[in-house]
Amino acid sequence: MRAVVQNDKNWSRMARLALGRGAAALACAALLPGCAGSAATRPAPGQGGPVQVLKPRPHQATEYERLAAAARRWGLKEVPLTPPPPPRKKPQITARAGFEVAHQEDWDLPPVFTTVPTDQKIVFLTIDDGSEKDPDFLRMMQDLKIPYTAFLSDYLVKDDYGYFRRMQSYGHTLNNHTLHHPYMPGLSYEDQKAEICGMQKIMKKQFGKAPTVMRFPYGNYNQDSLRAAKACGIRYAPIWNEEVYVDHWEYREDDQKMRRGDIVLTHFRGRSDWNGTMVDDMRRFLNKVTREGYAVARLEDYL
Repeated sequence: MRAVVQNDKNWSRMARLALGRGAAALACAALLPGCAGSAATRPAPGQGGPVQVLKPRPHQATEYERLAAAARRWGLKEVPLTPPPPPRKKPQITARAGFEVAHQEDWDLPPVFTTVPTDQKIVFLTIDDGSEKDPDFLRMMQDLKIPYTAFLSDYLVKDDYGYFRRMQSYGHTLNNHTLHHPYMPGLSYEDQKAEICGMQKIMKKQFGKAPTVMRFPYGNYNQDSLRAAKACGIRYAPIWNEEVYVDHWEYREDDQKMRRGDIVLTHFRGRSDWNGTMVDDMRRFLNKVTREGYAVARLEDYL
């Protein structure tokens, strides 16, 4: 059943229309003739041959209904789209053109990139620093099953490592954002290495492993930054193509549009910094990506 639903391009749009009626089973019956019966046939996409459509198992309808209820509970306009399965073969990640440094490939330095190569209509949510520790945010993202990657700076997270252990227990990845969030190109190689490797040690002690992914503070780096990152065990250094705030979006590209595989940045921030909460921020993010037909995928599944 899952393959049939994924191949029907109208499924996500029409099923979301059923949200207001609160009945995934009604959406299924409206979209797939015979869904409510034991079996039916319809032309295979592009072939005209019959394909069997089986009645969905009870737990499938229940899961959609659960997500629909969660979307209503958190004030979303639509049910977030489900991302496709992770690719069997992960894409080759290279530095974005213009973001390389001297000897980038010769020294096998971690690539800095803003977008993951993919044909799927997905984006990746990343959240920086760790200043705000909103329990409602954890509940919202768990209820909606939205994956995200956190990039942590120790000076902001050390007052409550437990909050991020809970986040990690929900399946979200914690990555390196340096000890003190400095402007890295202004530091010597040794000082940059201390910032990165020092955070690696804390990540391993507090969260069980040293990550292989990091983000440079402010997205600023130089050759020494990448050399130091590699020396500390870092393999990838993603930055971002869009940034979402509680009240607006910002874009790297001139056309002000999202692209397939884009990395989206936001921050752990609340009312002390923004005119809203992290829940408000995520509501804006999810409403926009869903409206434009994007699902949120897990970054580490593509690295």
